[in-house]
Amino acid sequence: MDLSIKGRTALVCASSKGLGRGCAEALAAAGARVILNGRDAATVERAAAEIAAATGAQLVPVAADVGTAEGRIALLDAAGTVDILVNNNGGPPPADFRALDRDRLLAGIEANMLTPIAMVQAVIDGMIARRFGRIVNITSGSVKMPIAGLDLSSGARLGLTGFLAGVARQIAHANVTINALLPGSFDTARGIAIDRKRAADGGMSLDRAREERIAKVPAGRLGTPEEFGAACAFLCSAQAGFITGQNLLIDGGAFPGVL
Repeated sequence: MDLSIKGRTALVCASSKGLGRGCAEALAAAGARVILNGRDAATVERAAAEIAAATGAQLVPVAADVGTAEGRIALLDAAGTVDILVNNNGGPPPADFRALDRDRLLAGIEANMLTPIAMVQAVIDGMIARRFGRIVNITSGSVKMPIAGLDLSSGARLGLTGFLAGVARQIAHANVTINALLPGSFDTARGIAIDRKRAADGGMSLDRAREERIAKVPAGRLGTPEEFGAACAFLCSAQAGFITGQNLLIDGGAFPGVL
């Protein structure tokens, strides 16, 4: 399926590995010019070279922390005109809610709510003027089904979801969409970190913690960054212009609800 985004510029935050990289790879394969981002310059450069070699797309590596004003400026300067924005940022490490002091709470809100809002504010008017824009926010399955130890991540991402729900309706007339992807259990470094904490807290091996996580997924496996990226690329396509303000849960059937 031709997604009709060849030549579009896609800025994918925190995309040198994990789910962000999966999104960058899928957008590059669809012909987009991709701004690849991460905090470690060597990792970003290597990922950009690998994706460019595999897809033939133009990759622009930018080593920057999207959580800082300086990092956001560097990304926007490198991108120029932004047609597609994929908001992504590392979540706070798992922690008991009692251990979260004011500074840690504010840091989590800054990273997972305020930073993506700032990126949306920076690109939205240009998208409206050009009558094309696709914004995808990578949040978490914990937005719908809270996970113990990820309370700060859940709260900050819920705040982002609520904030942008109204914005999506305000700008839909201009063929600009805002949606969210809610990952469940994926085979990523973030998932391994969660397994490691559960293993330590429960006095079990890391392998056992991983097995228990998989056991909660009806699909019987962990998700892959590649299939997550494919869903992201479709939401960024020309054909997805009538989908906005939605939260797509990608969790192998783990969420037990109907809505």
